[in-house]
Amino acid sequence: MSGSVDVKQCTGCKRTLSHASFAADKNRRDGLQVRCRECVAEYGAAHYRRRQGALGKAVRDKVDVPPGHKLCRTCDEVKPYSEWHRNATASDGLSTRCKACKAIQGREGHLMRQYGITKADRDDMIASQMGVCVICLSAPAVHVDHCHETGKVRGVLCFNCNSAIGKLGDDPDTVRRAAAYLEGNSWKPTLVAPGVYQLPS
Repeated sequence: MSGSVDVKQCTGCKRTLSHASFAADKNRRDGLQVRCRECVAEYGAAHYRRRQGALGKAVRDKVDVPPGHKLCRTCDEVKPYSEWHRNATASDGLSTRCKACKAIQGREGHLMRQYGITKADRDDMIASQMGVCVICLSAPAVHVDHCHETGKVRGVLCFNCNSAIGKLGDDPDTVRRAAAYLEGNSWKPTLVAPGVYQLPS
């Protein structure tokens, strides 16, 4: 067959596909497996179902997955290949979880690494705040806030409030002066000696 793209026939589905549709196999003359990635994935899934059934474990019903799609075993949704990250070591060349599930897993890992809390802990805090930021009391609570010195989690804030207290250095005195300023009571320094200023107490 002529053309710039190398092709090969899959011994499973009998389709003629590009070499990119086959996983590597260094024991083969052409360096590729004899079955395409889709057939290998299907065979692996069928073998897994048989093995689980033999062990008396619950086996999920087989899902009809159209070409160019894959079933995510985390969310149980069939999604197109574009919704998956690539994984060259996998038999089908795709990650085991879809992009959405992988992102959720990443966020959960971040919560534990950064704050030492689980997603359930975070959700409980948000529920106790009635779902809103504890500073502005209006915007959704989405950002976990913590003390940078002790690491203790203080609550869940909206983006603007979390950013604001961070830019004010997480300093209660600075925040109080900002509040006084907004109320029209600027804390202006008083000159008590040449080059010496004093702030109101």
